[in-house]
Amino acid sequence: MPKARVTLVEDMQFLGTADSGHAVVMDAPSSAGGKNTGSKPSEMLLMAFGGCSGMDVISILRKKKQNVGKLEINVSGEMADKHPHMYTSMHIEYVITGKDISEDAVKRSIELSLETYCSVGATLGKAAKITHSYKIVQE
Repeated sequence: MPKARVTLVEDMQFLGTADSGHAVVMDAPSSAGGKNTGSKPSEMLLMAFGGCSGMDVISILRKKKQNVGKLEINVSGEMADKHPHMYTSMHIEYVITGKDISEDAVKRSIELSLETYCSVGATLGKAAKITHSYKIVQE
């Protein structure tokens, strides 16, 4: 079972460490008692979703022999107005840059990520409506 430890450093700054030994700094803005030295935990959810799905998509595109030079994932979310300010919707956009990129390969890799492989997206999808789009930039 994956585990993480989150430890208070000072004020509102926390250090999160995962089983892998890698660490991230989380903090709040000054308006909430922090010093803005790290990402807010809610922002990290967006980054985790983009990273999880991005790893799936690039892996599948590589297996499909697509010549991807750059992959950018933009994730945005709408949050509820009232506490606990949970995400109610998220949109993930994939921008794939490369040579002779197949649109069918892109569509299929995104579909596989969002419907089968991305555990972060599957978890977030239980609480928020997830939409997606993609853009292919041919070099």
